[in-house]
Amino acid sequence: MLRGPLSPFIKWPGGKRWAALQISELISSSLSGTYYEPFLGGGAVFFHGLPRRAVLADINKDLIATYRTIRNDPARVIRVLRRRAVTEEMYYRVRDDEPKDAAGRAARFLYLNRTAFGGIYRLNMAGKFNVPYGGGDRTPEVLWKTEILRLASRALRRAKLIVSDFEPVIEAAGTGDVVYCDPTYTVAHDNNGFIRYNERNFSWSDQERLASAAFRAADRGAMVLVSNAHHRSVRELYRGASIETLARMSTVTPRSDLRRPVKELLISIGGCGRPSGPPSK
Repeated sequence: MLRGPLSPFIKWPGGKRWAALQISELISSSLSGTYYEPFLGGGAVFFHGLPRRAVLADINKDLIATYRTIRNDPARVIRVLRRRAVTEEMYYRVRDDEPKDAAGRAARFLYLNRTAFGGIYRLNMAGKFNVPYGGGDRTPEVLWKTEILRLASRALRRAKLIVSDFEPVIEAAGTGDVVYCDPTYTVAHDNNGFIRYNERNFSWSDQERLASAAFRAADRGAMVLVSNAHHRSVRELYRGASIETLARMSTVTPRSDLRRPVKELLISIGGCGRPSGPPSK
């Protein structure tokens, strides 16, 4: 029997390792059907809660391909990954490489994830990964020195993995299902300097689409949780939902003396007696 919580094997900017326990407790109180996560990223909440049935999705096709390959053949990925030395020269060779097989592509993704600057995933307008070398103590060694990939492989066998925009994923949820959304935190002015880690920004119109899809899912009987920016425009967008503030220390800088508290919103719609729709205007 697979026991959790498990550690995510992908480091993803904006990931929810720090809040996974609190979010998972809310999910478990309402989940009797399928768990949906349409902004998968590092999957911290999935790996913490280990739901029995899950649909995991992201618009990033390389990310989902990596998850599928780890689910199917983690040992082969490790064999390829261990042949890559952690040096600046090797980093740029791997970054420029385009492996033909699934294991090679997954190993490339994980190598770059563990050695790129800040663990950032960023593509240029041509769709090419363009993050510089991270240096320091960044290394993928934990992926073969621990059981992290083998355990992740077992957990992912419970899940359907799809490349998709978030809206069709949320539309599939109904009574007894729980949806957890962790989008990029764009606020109403659409100029917050935060870039979605694929070819385009997550715009305010996307935020509006997300809120509408979330309320519709709740009306069908699902519970929807959304992590989002601590901003009045977001609060107004989810007017009528249950909203709480979560706080953490920023990890943007490695210097502890320069870190500052960061607040985020956790929005709950439907499930356990929570409001399932915005109030009428």
